[in-house]
Amino acid sequence: MDHSTHHSDTGHRHSAPAGEGHGHGGATWATAIRATLHCLTGCAIGEVLGMVVGTALMWGNAPTMVLAIALAFVFGYSFTLFAVVRAGVSMRAAIKVALTADTVSIAVMELVDNGIIALVPGALDAHLSDGLFWYALLGGFAVAFVITTPVNKWMIGRGKGHAVVHAHH
Repeated sequence: MDHSTHHSDTGHRHSAPAGEGHGHGGATWATAIRATLHCLTGCAIGEVLGMVVGTALMWGNAPTMVLAIALAFVFGYSFTLFAVVRAGVSMRAAIKVALTADTVSIAVMELVDNGIIALVPGALDAHLSDGLFWYALLGGFAVAFVITTPVNKWMIGRGKGHAVVHAHH
């Protein structure tokens, strides 16, 4: 992906190619995919960091998952927050934009991803050095991406989700 013209995958300014709309009725699959990749990036960083920290501290599965999910939200929101602030929006307004833009996307992604990890036999008890841990995590991210992309497309098409971010660019 050419990051010099398509910065929405990190929440930065976005120059849409001809025919690619961001309005209430112009959501394209490309826009939804970029919004979902943006969400997935923050979720993945937060979730992996949470798993590493929880494992290093020898926490059990429940507190480690709570930390991982919390960090997924923090990192997911922060990507949008920093981009919107850089575009000149006040911190207070940027927080509102980030919450509005990302909450549903991150929630769906985390629900699907963690649900898959919980359903894969042995994945919750696997260690960071086990292939099963990484296969379940990456598989969960892949399925979450596939499920969250249409959700984001639907939201963008109605002027919600990442459409709110694009209004500030």
